[in-house]
Amino acid sequence: MTNNGALNMTQGSPYQLILRFSIPLLLANLLQQLYNMVDSAVVGRFVGTEALAAVGTTFPIVFMIISLFIGIGMGASVIISQYFGAGDLEGVRKTVDTLYITMFVLSLVIAVIGLLVSRPILLLIHTPPDTIDLATTYMQITFIGTLAIFGFNVNGGILQGLGDSKSPLIYVGLATVINIILDLVFVLAFGWGVAGVAWATVIAQFFAFIYGVVHINRFNVHITINFKALLFDRKILIESLKIGLPVSLQNLSFAIGAVVIQALINSYQAPFMAGFNAANKIDAFAFLPLMSFSNAITTYVGQNVGAGRWDRVKDGIRSTLLLSLGSCVAISLSLVVFATPLLKLFSSEPAVLESGRIYLITVVPFYFLLAILFVLNGAMRGAGSTMIPLIATLTSLWLIRVPFAYLFVHWFGRDFIYFSYGAGWLIGLLAILPYFFSGRWKKAALV
Repeated sequence: MTNNGALNMTQGSPYQLILRFSIPLLLANLLQQLYNMVDSAVVGRFVGTEALAAVGTTFPIVFMIISLFIGIGMGASVIISQYFGAGDLEGVRKTVDTLYITMFVLSLVIAVIGLLVSRPILLLIHTPPDTIDLATTYMQITFIGTLAIFGFNVNGGILQGLGDSKSPLIYVGLATVINIILDLVFVLAFGWGVAGVAWATVIAQFFAFIYGVVHINRFNVHITINFKALLFDRKILIESLKIGLPVSLQNLSFAIGAVVIQALINSYQAPFMAGFNAANKIDAFAFLPLMSFSNAITTYVGQNVGAGRWDRVKDGIRSTLLLSLGSCVAISLSLVVFATPLLKLFSSEPAVLESGRIYLITVVPFYFLLAILFVLNGAMRGAGSTMIPLIATLTSLWLIRVPFAYLFVHWFGRDFIYFSYGAGWLIGLLAILPYFFSGRWKKAALV
C-alpha cells in the first residue's frame, strides 16, 4: 500500500485485502444511506406522507436516466484497475482524462433530458395527483445538479480502480455532513419542503466533488486532474463502452423494472406507497455489504488480471463469498427483528408501518441469493466480462420478477408483491452459474 492510499491487491492475503478495501467502502455506503435516510426522515416527519411518497417514487426514474453514465464509469474503473495492476500508469492517466471529458458532455445532455421528461414519466407511471407536483420538483432539481452528482461519484470510482477506498470515504463524509445540515436549514428554517431536500443533496455533492478534485491533485501521485489539459483517447472510450454498456443496460433494465413495479405500488393509496418507500430506505442497508464486497472483488480481480495473477483470482472470489454471506446473514436478521422500530423513524401511521413491515419480512430473508450473485458478477466484471450478467439480469427481471409481481397481486393480494424479488434473484443466480464455472469469462481481460 502506497502513502497516497492506493492498495496493491496483487500481493498479500485475499481476506485481508478484501476486508481492508471493503471496510471504507462499507462506511462510505453507510454514510450515503444515512443522508438518504435523513432526506426521507426529514420529509416524512416535517413535510408529510405525500412528500415522502413523492421522494421515494422518483428514485427509480432518476436512476434510469443516469444509468448510462454509471456503466461508462464502471467500465473505466475496471480498465484503471487492470492498467494499475499491470503497472501502466500512462494508461491510468489516459483513462481518467477520457472519463472526465465524457462526464462533462453526458452530464449536460442528461440534465436537459431529465428536466424535459420528469413530469411526463411521472404521469406515465400513474403517480397520484397529491404527489406528482412534489415529485416533479424533486426530480427536476436533482437533474439540475447532474454534473455535481456525476463528478462526486466519478472521483470515487477512479480511486477505487487504483485500490484507494479511504479517500472516497472522506468525500462521502463531507457530503453527508453538509447534506444533513442543509436538510434541516432548508426544510425547518426556510420551509422549502421537498425542494429543500433536493437542493441540499445537490449542493452537498457539488462541494464534495470539488474537494475530491483538490484532494486527488494534492495527495495522489498517480494522477492529476487538470480541466484545461484533458486528453481524449477514443480507444479507451470504446473499451470502456464495451465493458460499461452492458452494465448500463443492466442498470437501465433494473431501473425500468423498478419503475414498472413502482407503478403497481402507486395504484394503491399514499400510506402503502410511503410504507414501501420507507422500507426501501431501510433494506438498502442490507445491500451495503453486498455492494462493498462486490466492488472490492471487482478491483481485486481487475488488478490481478492486469498483473497476470490468475492464481490469486480464485482465492479472492472464495474469500469474498464467505465474507459477503456472513455479513448478509447478520444484517438481514437484524433488519427483520427490528423492522417496526426502524420504520417508525419515517412515520408513525399504522398503515405505513404495516406496509413497510410486510416488505421487510418478505424480501430480506432472500438476500443471501444476492450475496452470491453480486460477488460472482463483481468478479466477472473485474475481468471485463459484463454481457452474460446482463442476460441473466434481463431473464430474472423480465421473465420472473416483474410479471410475477403482477401475478402474485392478482392471485393472492397486494402484500404478496414482494415474493417476486426472491424468485427473480434465484433465477438470476441459476442463469449465471454455468457461465461462471465454465471459466469463459476469463477471456475478456483487456490488459
